[in-house]
This record gives sequence, structure tokens and C-alpha cells, in this order.
Amino acid sequence: MANINRHVVVWLNILGCVSSVMQAIQTDATVLFRLVYEAMQRAQMPVAKIFERMGIAVEQVEPLSRTKSSAQVAFWRAALEVTKDPDIGLHIGEYLPLYRGQVIEYLFLSSGSFGAGLKRVLSYQRLVTDSVLAELVHKPSDNLCYLQHTITGPKDPVAFRHFVECLLMGLLRFFKSVTEGEFKFLHVEFPYAEGASLREYRRLFGCEVTLGADCFRIHFDPAILQLKLWHAEPELLHFHEQMANLKLRELARQDLLNDVRRVVAADLESVELTLEIIASKLGIPARRLRAQLTEADTSFKQILSDYRCKLAKRLLVRSNESIEQIVYLTGFSEPSTFYRAFKRWTGQTPVEYRKHHQDIYEH
Repeated sequence: MANINRHVVVWLNILGCVSSVMQAIQTDATVLFRLVYEAMQRAQMPVAKIFERMGIAVEQVEPLSRTKSSAQVAFWRAALEVTKDPDIGLHIGEYLPLYRGQVIEYLFLSSGSFGAGLKRVLSYQRLVTDSVLAELVHKPSDNLCYLQHTITGPKDPVAFRHFVECLLMGLLRFFKSVTEGEFKFLHVEFPYAEGASLREYRRLFGCEVTLGADCFRIHFDPAILQLKLWHAEPELLHFHEQMANLKLRELARQDLLNDVRRVVAADLESVELTLEIIASKLGIPARRLRAQLTEADTSFKQILSDYRCKLAKRLLVRSNESIEQIVYLTGFSEPSTFYRAFKRWTGQTPVEYRKHHQDIYEH
């Protein structure tokens, strides 16, 4: 993946910026988008046109480690409109590279059986995506075994369908890989009433599919849970779990920072924000919030300053708001305080910054 070109980096970065700060944030590991990008390249799809339809501004992006799941809507809508393929999620999924080299794979490969690996990675599924919450249901008395999924995003029904079907194609390939081809779907239930033809589903999933079900479920033979994984390395299991736990803690820290930023975004114009106000709105003691921010190597003051700086820059370059209005929108009570802060952030006055960067933006 090291040689993925600049377009995919741009795509991944811009997707992290498109959803409203006021919504609950679900995020996906960027590896999902890398896999989808590579699949589109393999299928010779018009990737550049899809980017253009999404309205990506190449020169305005910043590196991000996760992408917001709400961006799935923009992508799948654009892919559908450009390709005119009503089953685009399935057909991108058909070309997905194998999910490799991530801690989730290592956890699986360190487990003694498919069942042990599956149960273990379900505890860490958030490392891949917040958009899907899977639960293993095993009923030996009924010889039933399935993964039942709760989907938290995307909310758009069209994007939801294509995201789920593409993800499912990748999941099938991954499970086949770790079981040396033994894993098979027995039956798939989708909660939407309109989808691909049953013939197309059978071709790609190798099983019957039910549309309009009450939940999204993937049925498989419970015997596969006992399948021994010959490549298991139990001596590495503890190390891989440590890695996964560290990544989960990092995501939890990021959640806290996002929560603080959302409150800042909501109340910046209306109140003189303090750490105590933020803590109250988040429902946690101010002392604990201060300690958690310190553990995350930041502070409320730093978060507020960073947010004001980014907002001021964006408004100066991408809007025609007056400086006086930007002072208000960024939560400063006095223009002089704003001017001093902006000079400290950028080394330029707001007027200088606007003139210089609007010229670049327009060209």
C-alpha cells in the first residue's frame, strides 16, 4: 500500500472533514477506504470522475488517521451517479484486495480456532469501523450460528446498502483466507427491501439472500467455529492484544477530544466557554475532564485555541464574512484580542492572511 498515489490520500483526508460537528461521530479505519480505492483501480472504474462528483478540493486537505463514516454517503452517491451501476457496492466489493497486515488479522492468526479468533476480534471491531456493531449468536440446540449486525451509519438508505454489501464481500474474503477456504455463507439477511437480483447475490455470496428482513444477519455453519487454525501463534496473542488495547484507548481519547470540540462548536458564539461549562455539558466532573485531557497531551485551552484558529482561517479564506463578524463567530469578545491571537497563530494579520490565501484558493 505504500505506493498508493496522491489521489487516495486526498480522498481519505477530505472524507474526514465532511460531516457536521454536531452529529455523533462514527469513524472508519482508513484501511477500508484504501481497499475500496484499490478495488476501483482494479475494476478500471472512473475514480477521478467520482472524486470530482464528490467535490473534493485537492489543495485543502490535511492528514487524518480515521475518516468519518458519514462520508460514506458522499462517496456511494457519487460512485452510483458516475458509474450508473445499481449494484456498485457489490461490484466494488468483488475487486477488494484481501484485508491484511492489521492488528485484527494478527489477533485472528494468533488464535487457536476460527471461533476463538472471531470472538476475540469482535471485542476489537471498533478498530476497523464504528459503523457496524456485530454480535455472534450461537444456538447449538437449533444448530444456528450467525453474525447479527447493528448499523449505526451511514443513515442514507442508498449509501447504507452499498456500504454494507461492499463490506460483506470483504468480510467473506477475509474469513475464507483465515480458514483456507473453508468458511462459507449459508444465508444472508438484509434489512432493506430493494437490492440486487437474487441471482447476482447467489453468484457473489454463494448462498440464498433474503431482502426485507428485520435485521442484517450472516448465517454460517457452526462447525466452522471449531476449525483449528494451523498458523496460530498463541505466544504472540498477548502482544497483539496489548497492541489492540492501546489502539482502543487511543480511540477513546479521540472520542473525548471530539466531544469537547462538538460542545465548543455548538456554544462558541453564545457563551464565554470554560472547562467547567464543557464538563457540565458532557456530564462529567471538571476535575476528571482536566485529568483526561492532560492524559491526552492537551488541555481545554489548547483545544479552544486550535478550534478558533482553524475556524478563523476557514472563514477568512472561504467566505466573505467581515472581520468584525469573524471575531464574533470565533467567540472573541474584543477585536483586539482576536487580532493578537491571530497574529500569534499565523504571523499575519487577518487581512494579510485573507488576501494571500484567497489568491491561492481561487487559483
